[in-house]
Amino acid sequence: MRERWRRLLNGVTDRLVAERRATVDAVVEAPAPLQPIDLTDDAKVTQVLDLAERVGEVVLDAGTAVTDTSAQIEFIASTYGLSNIAIDVTYNSIRISVDRGPSLPPASTMSVVNYRSLDFTRLAAVDRLTRRIRRELLPPEVALAALDEITSAPHPYNRWWSTFGWALMAAAVALLLNGGLLIALISFATTTAIDRANRRLNRRGLPFFFQHMVGGAIAAIPAVLISTFASQLKLDPALIIAAGIAVLLAGLQLVGAVEDAITGAPITASARILEVVMMTTGIIAGIILTLRISEQLNFTVPTVNMTPSRDLENLPLKLLAGAITSLAFALACYAERRALAAAAFSGTAAIAVYLMVQHAGFGPVVSSGVAAVVVGLAGGLLARRALTPPLVVAVAGITPLLPGLKVYRGLYALLNSETLIGFNQLFSAGAVGCALAAGVTLGEWIARDLRRPAIMERFGIRNKFSGWGDIR
Repeated sequence: MRERWRRLLNGVTDRLVAERRATVDAVVEAPAPLQPIDLTDDAKVTQVLDLAERVGEVVLDAGTAVTDTSAQIEFIASTYGLSNIAIDVTYNSIRISVDRGPSLPPASTMSVVNYRSLDFTRLAAVDRLTRRIRRELLPPEVALAALDEITSAPHPYNRWWSTFGWALMAAAVALLLNGGLLIALISFATTTAIDRANRRLNRRGLPFFFQHMVGGAIAAIPAVLISTFASQLKLDPALIIAAGIAVLLAGLQLVGAVEDAITGAPITASARILEVVMMTTGIIAGIILTLRISEQLNFTVPTVNMTPSRDLENLPLKLLAGAITSLAFALACYAERRALAAAAFSGTAAIAVYLMVQHAGFGPVVSSGVAAVVVGLAGGLLARRALTPPLVVAVAGITPLLPGLKVYRGLYALLNSETLIGFNQLFSAGAVGCALAAGVTLGEWIARDLRRPAIMERFGIRNKFSGWGDIR
């Protein structure tokens, strides 16, 4: 009887792990050819290379690290028998070369990754297609047709829902910073204006740097007007700017940039980090320009409290605001419905851990890093339950911790000739960003390397998952 239960538990565990394992974990070790093609058929080889390359384009464009992108490309190619393959993934290009043996010339392909708006539904759909290729042994032409349908499909819901997501995220960030209901409503309206303005500018082909400048300027205008004409309301208009900065920072590929730097892809890491720095500079330039013009017109520049808060007051509200922030970001990036709850849980965990660690006496950098480790771990585990790529949950989970207020503190100090304090705040904001990205990377690694509970070993369930990419 005990042996029978042992076999039954083994079978159930195998099926659950196969269903819940994230695709990126399953592809670390490429399988033996499941649907081998004729290597002498140039057309078939080209089809497989095109399929692998285009799958890589989607995941790279979404901010996936180079190592995971290469693993997914190799998995697709190896499934069809292209095992002796060389992959070169950089910031905006993918090159693949395959050795077909001594009697055949090598085949190669190269593509340039064009930027699109973040669409987590598309990323999840490609993730599921990769599973289908392995499970159903799809012919290359069928897989290509399915991929065409995915990449050409419109967003899963109206663009106004995305705008609502960004605006809701700004309102939640304002509440998270103790801004109150009125500040949250103003942040909601301001971010709506930022998103709609930048959509129009994007259709006209304005570079993203200037779009971020416009966004920073729009974020600062309501704060200046409230400071000048409604100071009797006892509001903190600086939080409107901080919420706007957090929203603008959220769309940047910070996690992928730092993960590339950590995992040995310095070229792509340098390019992505430079992009993040330039976009952040655009936000800062727009805010500074608005504040300088306001001073010339004798308007009042919003002041900001330079002392960081370590209190646990209004903890339930902050936890709710963290959940809404992450959920709203996932909604703004067109995530699937089942991913929204996972993102909200991740955001709640991030805020809870951050506040507890900071209340214990640690600084914002350490607190952010520890919280991000939990987010990365939660992203790796929750994504398996939601059948969503871990990147979706992890990136959404850290959005409540983005250092929008620190950036404005630094700008305010620089405007008031407090150069040392200003650069210290800006450097601290950069350190928090790096801690968030590094923590997510470590948390995802822990999720992949997590061992099964010892009680399962007691029942004799075999430990068949011994590779780095397997989930136990």
